[in-house]
Amino acid sequence: MMVFICYPKCSTCKKAQDWLDQRKIPYELRMIREERPSAEELRTWHARSGLPLRRFFNTSGLQYKALHLKERLPLMSEEEQLDLLASDGMLVKRPLLVSEKYVLVGFREAEYEERLSE
Repeated sequence: MMVFICYPKCSTCKKAQDWLDQRKIPYELRMIREERPSAEELRTWHARSGLPLRRFFNTSGLQYKALHLKERLPLMSEEEQLDLLASDGMLVKRPLLVSEKYVLVGFREAEYEERLSE
C-alpha cells in the first residue's frame, strides 16, 4: 500500500488526493505536520526517488524563507539537510507519494499517470 503524505491546507495536495481518489487508487493517508518524516525515512525516500535532496525542500514555504535556506543549503552536508527536513514537516515539499518502488515529490499529473499505470 502506498502512503500519501500531505498537508490538508495545501492546494497541490488536494489536487493530488482528488486525482488518486477519482481513479480509486488506494493509499494510506499521513498528515505531514502531525507525523513528520524521520531523517531515516527521508534518507530512504531520497534514495528511492532518484532526485537531488534539494527537491525535498518546500522552497515556497515560509519556514524555508525565514531560515534563509536558499543561501544555507549549499553549505550543509546531506546529513544536516536530512536532520533539518526531519525537524519540521513544513520544510518538506508535498505531497509525497511513497511506494515500495518509487517516491514522487510534489504533484505532476503526467508523472502520477506514468508511475501509477505500471
